[in-house]
Amino acid sequence: MGIALGTESVFTAAAVAVTVVVAVTAGVLLRRLRAEREQLRAAAEREAREIRATAKEEVREIRADLERREQRLADREARIDAESEQLHRRRRELAEEREELERRRAELSRLEEERREVLERVAAYTAAEARADLVRSAEQQAKREAAVIARDIERAARDRGEERARRIVAGAIQRVATEQTAESVVSVLQLPGDEMKGRIIGREGRNIRAFEAVTGVNLIIDDTPEAVLLSCFDPVRREVARLALDALVTDGRIHPHRIEEVYERKQAEVEQLCVRHGEDALTEIGITDMHPELVTLLGRLRYRTSYGQNVLGHLLESSHIAGMMAAELGVDPAVAKRGTLLHDIGKALTHEVEGSHALIGADLARRHGECEDVVHSIEAHHNEVAPRTVEAVLTQAADGISGGRPGARRESLESYVRRLKRLEQIAAAHTGVSKVFAMQAGREVRVMVRPEDVDDIQAQVIARDVAKQVEEELTYPGQIRVTVVRESRATEFAR
Repeated sequence: MGIALGTESVFTAAAVAVTVVVAVTAGVLLRRLRAEREQLRAAAEREAREIRATAKEEVREIRADLERREQRLADREARIDAESEQLHRRRRELAEEREELERRRAELSRLEEERREVLERVAAYTAAEARADLVRSAEQQAKREAAVIARDIERAARDRGEERARRIVAGAIQRVATEQTAESVVSVLQLPGDEMKGRIIGREGRNIRAFEAVTGVNLIIDDTPEAVLLSCFDPVRREVARLALDALVTDGRIHPHRIEEVYERKQAEVEQLCVRHGEDALTEIGITDMHPELVTLLGRLRYRTSYGQNVLGHLLESSHIAGMMAAELGVDPAVAKRGTLLHDIGKALTHEVEGSHALIGADLARRHGECEDVVHSIEAHHNEVAPRTVEAVLTQAADGISGGRPGARRESLESYVRRLKRLEQIAAAHTGVSKVFAMQAGREVRVMVRPEDVDDIQAQVIARDVAKQVEEELTYPGQIRVTVVRESRATEFAR
């Protein structure tokens, strides 16, 4: 019983202790919570004060900005009012000036009418006559001013065009380094000795007669040591004869039957050489597809000359130049090069077909599948057909450049003198011309005019007319400069 009471008292004391501990702990927690609540309240109040201060600052700035804007608007309205007042004042002034001008115009009209009436009474000169004279004078003045303006515009356009064309052409020529020498219608064959001339002639001339009959080429055996000349207008036939005679001289057996055999063999070899020359030309230009017949005809031009210039070499040079100029102008170089390469293809058939080589070549190209731009470049390069495309104009230009460069071609003395005479006749036919001189081998025409009959504007007109007539009537390589000289001289003697 005593043990039980002691145990209960212990439990009671423990319970009391626990209760005290819990109470203490709760008190501590309560104080801590109160402290934290106070801290939170203080932080919230501090944050609220900061927010209020920030809001007040922003409100103040917004109010200041609004005041500044109101001030600017007020200033702007003041300026607008001032400008409006100024515009109204200026409008009134303009209206007054207009009225004044109208008044002065009416006054001038009245004075002009009075003056006209006085002049008519004094000079018996009607207004219609005066108006006609005034119109004629104004017309002459307008024509003169128009001629001056047209001359200036033409000069500026010509200078710009010539500068660009000169740059393009010079660049194309500089990039093409082609060497050509003039060729003739006579071929020379070197012999191992002069005794070979007798074997070529044969007994009673039978060998030379047989050779000329088979080949159609004239053999010229003269006093030239160890050489004979072959003359023929057809370069392909002359080349076949040269190769045949060279083979006969090398073999040593020369008689009529042998001449026929060798000639037939060399003729086949030359045909193969023509194909090879044509293929080499296409390879040089960069063309891969062309009808075999055109390739063969192109190769035959290797043995053809025009004014001493090899035609195939001329075509290759012209094609390169046309391609370079087309590239500079932004045109398709392939079409320009192809049309220029084939522009003289008709010369391979001029001995067999009647007509211009340009039209013959165009018909050939059309029949063998060439495109219409290429065909047009061929038919238009000598103006049988008016050029309609840039490629056709480039073909004409490249043809003229290749044929007109120094040393490329030669012409006969007769045609040269005839051209110079016609140049002087064209220039001398114009009114006011006193003297005409064809200079620099026909590359320049100098026209001397009478200053009392021709003024500066008319001199320009004469130069342009002479140049146009020369372009229309004459055929010439390169270009011809027309210079009109108007000179005034005053001479007095002191006594």
